[in-house]
Amino acid sequence: MAIKKSELYSSLWASCDELRGGMDASQYKDYVLTMLFVKYISDKYKGDPFGAITVPAGATFDDMVDLVGSPEIGDKINKQILNPIKEANKLNEFPDFNDESKLGKGKDLVDTVSNLVRIFNDPSLDFSSNSAEGDDILGDAYEYLMRHFATESGKSKGQFYTPAEVSRVLAKVIGINQNNSSHQTMAYDPTCGSGSLLLKVMNEAGKNIDLYGQEKETTTANLAHMNMILHGAETATIIADNTLSRPFYKEDNGSLKKFDYVVANPPFSLKSWSNGVNVDSDEHNRFALGVPPEKNGDYAFLLHILQSLKANGKGAVVLPHGVLFRGNAEGEIRKNILKKGYIKAIIGLPANLFYGTGIPACIIVLDKENAEHRKGLFMIDASKGFVKDGNKNRLREQDIRKITDVFDALAEVPKFSRMVSMTEIADPKNDYNLNIPRYIDTQEAEDIQDLAGHLSGGIPQKDVAGLQAYWDLFPSLKADLFNPARAGYFELKVPAETIKTTIFNHPEFVAFNTKMHTAFDKWLHEQQTEWNNLDKGFAVKEAIETSAQGILEHFEDNALVNRYAMYQHLMQYWNEVMQDDFYSIALDGWKAGNEYTRLVIKGKKGKDGKTAQDKEIAGLAGIEGRMVTPEMMIHYFFKEQNDSLQDLENQLNLTQEALAEIEEENSGEEGIFSDLEKINLKNVKDFYKERKADNVAKEELKYIKNYIDTQEALGGITKLIKIAKENLEVKVVAQYPLLTEAEIKDMVINHKWTPVLQQALQSEQEKLSQNLTQRIKELADRYQQALPTLETKTAEASRKVLAHLQKMGLVW
Repeated sequence: MAIKKSELYSSLWASCDELRGGMDASQYKDYVLTMLFVKYISDKYKGDPFGAITVPAGATFDDMVDLVGSPEIGDKINKQILNPIKEANKLNEFPDFNDESKLGKGKDLVDTVSNLVRIFNDPSLDFSSNSAEGDDILGDAYEYLMRHFATESGKSKGQFYTPAEVSRVLAKVIGINQNNSSHQTMAYDPTCGSGSLLLKVMNEAGKNIDLYGQEKETTTANLAHMNMILHGAETATIIADNTLSRPFYKEDNGSLKKFDYVVANPPFSLKSWSNGVNVDSDEHNRFALGVPPEKNGDYAFLLHILQSLKANGKGAVVLPHGVLFRGNAEGEIRKNILKKGYIKAIIGLPANLFYGTGIPACIIVLDKENAEHRKGLFMIDASKGFVKDGNKNRLREQDIRKITDVFDALAEVPKFSRMVSMTEIADPKNDYNLNIPRYIDTQEAEDIQDLAGHLSGGIPQKDVAGLQAYWDLFPSLKADLFNPARAGYFELKVPAETIKTTIFNHPEFVAFNTKMHTAFDKWLHEQQTEWNNLDKGFAVKEAIETSAQGILEHFEDNALVNRYAMYQHLMQYWNEVMQDDFYSIALDGWKAGNEYTRLVIKGKKGKDGKTAQDKEIAGLAGIEGRMVTPEMMIHYFFKEQNDSLQDLENQLNLTQEALAEIEEENSGEEGIFSDLEKINLKNVKDFYKERKADNVAKEELKYIKNYIDTQEALGGITKLIKIAKENLEVKVVAQYPLLTEAEIKDMVINHKWTPVLQQALQSEQEKLSQNLTQRIKELADRYQQALPTLETKTAEASRKVLAHLQKMGLVW
């Protein structure tokens, strides 16, 4: 059965919580990822003599579970589990699970390591039927962990991770795909970190590629090696050493090995790059185009990459923006590289994307093929497309897609992209400076105040003309909103508070929305047909790509709705929900019964980490369906019972409000219950008996009795609600095994996925009318009152204040 992404994330992050405090994220990531690695290879390859990874007998995750609680658990994991795995597969060193300085001493270490094993020993975490291809559950979980580790590690220790979104852009812009790659195709990352860039290249190539990486830090290189195995790239070669001083990959004659593709995110502006490097007589001829500054290694890595590319090789490297415009030695190197024609494109990225630094970076796309004939380079300014994610920025799905679409088509988009000729770049006024703002103006037009509008009133014609994209689609709407006031100026024709309804209800706007719905419904109907035909074993990646491409095409010609915004809605929902569902279908099909849906028993885990299966289900919160949630079951099958339950809960709320009102009215100093220390049913009943015995007024007894009746009614309703919920729970549990494939498809496709996507379109329609409304109201408010009118009102107000002061005798 497929592992749900949310389940895996929860378990992995729970293991982080177990270790957090004793060490920082840059250290505890090694323990968590090692545990994930052992669990994965044990589930996938134990007992398989032909497996891509050898799991020695006695060195499986099950053997690790047997050590839980043992006083020597840390030492035995090192010697009996990790060392045999390392030796059998020629891996680098694993972290020390017996390190008292990190994991605690004595019982503390035993408890910490035992709990870590228990967390992974969960029946839901079974990787035996999961592959680890680039965008699957396990791959995403690895990226999730690496991103969070980088976030927690801080500025100085987050450099081991290239954000997955940036990796995806690099992998796409080098132009590799399944059609132009073969088993002989080679990709190289000279500063591979945890290996994410190489894996993204593999995803694009469809695995028909040999991967090579070199990483200076040994522990990070080990992460990369494990990452390759987790993603099915067991044959990848990862070397731990300094690329600039000791490049590992060489030809037989000692020259640098040449690769088809090179990708890299080197450390920015490395000061110690030249340590061990003979820059004056480099045996690999890397500095023929110039020697980088002694304390800035950006161009050292770029020159190494160029020398590592085949004659028709292609690459992409992330570097700080400074490489585009810094002068002196770097300026000369940049000039020489440009004259060779090696740079195909430059993509400017948003600031604060990377965990090691907050400065903006760029992607330099390299292409040696036909470089001598290159007459220009393509520039993209993508610096404004991102979303805030905590204290960092992140590229959204729509940003990635827009960048890659525009790049693939070399499309010139105002304020975003442009093909720049080498003649312009070489012009003395630019002198090979590649700073993107020199060539692409991304400044928004200034919203200039109109002096005549302020003096004489009226909305300037130029501001109304600024909304021409709307008037092109809704020509009569403009006439319904504005009247000519005088030459070059308009006045609002409708009250400000009715602008939105005027727009939203206008026939042209309604017709536009209808057209949008028609296009969307057509796409949705096509998708529903495709989704109904999904079955076990279908290609998940291709399926979502087809859906995404379809929504882009359906909104391609829409003048007001950004097609990438609609794409973002789809991809966001895909990442949050649909991905889990698609993988469940791909691995298990549309199955009914408990093989398809799982009842989660909420209970305490035992020594081995497993939850006892004889625990009682504590309400509907203890039930979890694979794709069909209890809430969906209730609305689909038991709406009448649920409506009755809702009625009871409404009665409960009303009764609670009535009770609170009685207490408030009668609990003050003069209230009937003022003498009671605590107002509750027992105390009030005793108080009622006392007051009745004292023959107090019937009106007072009536108030007291009203409280008692209301409290008892509240208790009765609460009991009915409990019974109703229990009955509903029984019905839901009993219904799961009876689900038919048709019912599952109907619930998931038509009642789960479809409404969310329909809401996405509605939100974009709302945004359209809201944006137009806000701008018109802003203009109307700005020029509502002319300056003479304001001066008159000010003078009048001043006279009134003066008159009041005179009456008070404060002014003579």
